Amino acid sequence: MARLPYLDRADLAPENQDLLPRSINLYRLLAHSPGASRHFRALGQFIRHGSRLDARLRELAILQVGWLTRSPYEFSHHVKIGREFGVTDADIRAITVENAGGASSLEPLARTVLRAAREMTRDLAVSEATLGELKASLDPECLVDLLVTIAFYNGVVRLLGSLDVEVEPEYQSYLDEFPLPGDASPR
Repeated sequence: MARLPYLDRADLAPENQDLLPRSINLYRLLAHSPGASRHFRALGQFIRHGSRLDARLRELAILQVGWLTRSPYEFSHHVKIGREFGVTDADIRAITVENAGGASSLEPLARTVLRAAREMTRDLAVSEATLGELKASLDPECLVDLLVTIAFYNGVVRLLGSLDVEVEPEYQSYLDEFPLPGDASPR
């Protein structure tokens, strides 16, 4: 159960009702702080719609963060979003293979993006070797956008966990299709 009440548009002042363009649980909790909600969503919108980073690579990085942190909310939402941006079911299954130390059928850059997301999530920084591989394939703008994306979604999963944000019923099928490892909670 969420640690704060979920807000609906009717709970918000008229000038803040735009904070809930979609009634997803994360937005419903962020609406408790209109200023934080607006800035949080602005960075999320840049990552999704303003960055030049390849959308499929972006979504693979986000899925890696969600998978590694066992965040049911983040992972389920980005299975759906990832598919909209070109992530295939084989790509999603490759995350499990890559995390087990295996070599998936992903192209080298995608494998490096997953490794960068794992390193930043586990070790708080991308290794010199991995950064060098990314520099060989991404221009500086896309490289920074990738690192901002990984950092932002590491923050998102911590916020989701701290507020105990629950997965909406319409997203549960994504977790059924691609279960998270271990003892993931039903958030």
